[in-house]
Amino acid sequence: MNEALVLLPDVMCDARLYGPQLAAFSKTHAVTVAPVTGGDRVEEVASNLLDVLPRKFALAGLGLGATVAMELLRRAPDRVARIALMGANVFAETPQTAADMEPIIIKGRAGNIGGVVDGLLGQSVMARGPMRGEIMALVRDMADHLGADIIIRQIRAMQRRRDYQAELRRCKVPALVLCGAHDGAAAVKRNSFLSDLIPYAQLSVIDGAGHLPSLEQPDATTDALLAWLKQPLVLR
Repeated sequence: MNEALVLLPDVMCDARLYGPQLAAFSKTHAVTVAPVTGGDRVEEVASNLLDVLPRKFALAGLGLGATVAMELLRRAPDRVARIALMGANVFAETPQTAADMEPIIIKGRAGNIGGVVDGLLGQSVMARGPMRGEIMALVRDMADHLGADIIIRQIRAMQRRRDYQAELRRCKVPALVLCGAHDGAAAVKRNSFLSDLIPYAQLSVIDGAGHLPSLEQPDATTDALLAWLKQPLVLR
């Protein structure tokens, strides 16, 4: 039987972030989209998830979801059969980048969800294309659905995240590092570095996609995830 597949969304997002992948993989895998909303620290979110996730599973996360995935790998390496990190950042936030999020939190407290979306997901991290407006509208709808309080907790978790380089160097499961080619100026370089950290990682750069490849280029993203799911397990 195929492994259970757990998908972790990014900040502001719900299961709709993975709509195309859910349609593709639900035919062959038990798929769970687990919320990354259960605390204002990544460690707390991961701890709460471990109580409800399957005993062993394939794990994929995007953005904040990728950070939570790395924490799950750190806490329960024997439960993670394989890991896919999409649009991930392996580094802790610097004091400056953490401080830069404070104005976004202020907008959230004022109920300005649109300002929060624009602050966290500016146009510079989305690929140009006919679907960009529709995708941004979907993100705003997902953000409205989650609400300001949850998003503020997610931002706090991002501000306080740890550095995961040491954990990834010890990773001994099939790994995929995936990013959109247009996800900011340094995305490909950062993800190439991340891929080099992991002994069995493969790097996939999705053309025509930015920070949300699962929606911007769903077929290419699904194909990369399918290849990852078919990778043989590593003998430890």
